[in-house]
Amino acid sequence: MIRTRSLSILIVCILSAIMIVPISNAYGHGLGLDTIKSVDVNGKKISITTEITPTDFTENKEKRITISAIDSQTGQNANNTTFLIGLYHEGKMVFRNYFFAANGIVNIKVNPTMNGNATITGQKDNLLGAWYETNSKPIELTGPVFSSGGLYHFEIEIRTIDRPTNIVENLGTYVADITIPTKQQFDEKDKAGNDVMFGIKSYYDKISNFDYDSNTNIVNFEMPFDWSEQNISHIPVVHVEFHFPKKFGDFFVPSYAGKVNGIELFKSATTIDDYSDENERIVHFILSQDELKFLKQAQKKIGIDKPENMKFTLEVSNTVVFPMVAMTKNEEIQVDLSWDPIIVEPGKDTRFIYTFRDAKTGEPLRNTSYDFILIQNEKQIYKKSGNAQIGGDYSDYMFSDGQSGHTRIRFENLRGTDMNTEFGLMVVPEFGPIACIIFTVAMSSILIIRKNSFADLVAYR
Repeated sequence: MIRTRSLSILIVCILSAIMIVPISNAYGHGLGLDTIKSVDVNGKKISITTEITPTDFTENKEKRITISAIDSQTGQNANNTTFLIGLYHEGKMVFRNYFFAANGIVNIKVNPTMNGNATITGQKDNLLGAWYETNSKPIELTGPVFSSGGLYHFEIEIRTIDRPTNIVENLGTYVADITIPTKQQFDEKDKAGNDVMFGIKSYYDKISNFDYDSNTNIVNFEMPFDWSEQNISHIPVVHVEFHFPKKFGDFFVPSYAGKVNGIELFKSATTIDDYSDENERIVHFILSQDELKFLKQAQKKIGIDKPENMKFTLEVSNTVVFPMVAMTKNEEIQVDLSWDPIIVEPGKDTRFIYTFRDAKTGEPLRNTSYDFILIQNEKQIYKKSGNAQIGGDYSDYMFSDGQSGHTRIRFENLRGTDMNTEFGLMVVPEFGPIACIIFTVAMSSILIIRKNSFADLVAYR
């Protein structure tokens, strides 16, 4: 019979899982491309798409900028289009030139160099001096461009359409921001003076001023950000990953408190991932547009009318929040997991309580067969095959004195298929240096709690 405390946890599991949905594609604003919709040009609705390829600059592939204009009503290319395009990176102008596209598509081949100034070659027309490509002479951009990732800011105007001489005026400037993910590493020292390698992968812009304070166990870093309403209005999400070795115990804790410019983030804005990398824990900062709006307002309330950049803070926390939630890779089955007692120690009975749900509806999946497996040091230490007749079940296990440390909790062969998912925890000896269990939400698709409106987000906070 499940103890009263465990039953309470199960009730919390049911209530907390109602609003949980996957965001497997929530990487970052303008990742690789950005589209400006419904530009009014002489009564036509034109969509302008700007794309940079490849999205990973470490790949040894030809780099290219492609800008296309499409008539939204007909789906056809906007012919004989002249663009005025300005490209900016890290606060500097790379170029600002006219480009003509008879078929509505501008292709610019990029030849990155380490030094020198950016130069453009190709053919030029006689009307506006716009660059255009021919079969024998493409448009090429050569110089210190695309040598690094980060945010690439495009300012685009349409100057002709339909006919090469049909000049249009005063349509305004439209903005496209494209992110090329950046990976940066930072060497720091722990309390004992040992080297610790931290990593940041940003899906927005480059990170600077990284600092780890081993005395307070707090990480700080900074990223450029434009807090204007115009900028926030076309940013669906800002995503930054913080990486560190799992063996770095000082920072391997149950949960984290995240802040931006001193404002505490919603609980859903920081999620933990121990599944994607065998040796590293990843803490994801995922800031939705509603969160960005909240942060802008919150800064005004404390007298910061014109905030500069994003200053991230990550603090360790020992607060445990159940249930842990993970999904199978195909996002068909959601698994909710809790355990009792919260502190998992060798020599004491631990009950693992889990529920299998339809990931789309949240309803319990009756008659779900499964394998429950505990793994330490890449070896299976326990396995139970069962069938959750009402969608929920539990497993009891006592870790031996030699079974402390990082533990993977794996669910396999769900409903007789190859679907599986995984969680992680730390088993700590009694009176050990860490007086709490360390847990993670470990999955192939990071999960957050999504609320339906800005007001809901504030209420959830």
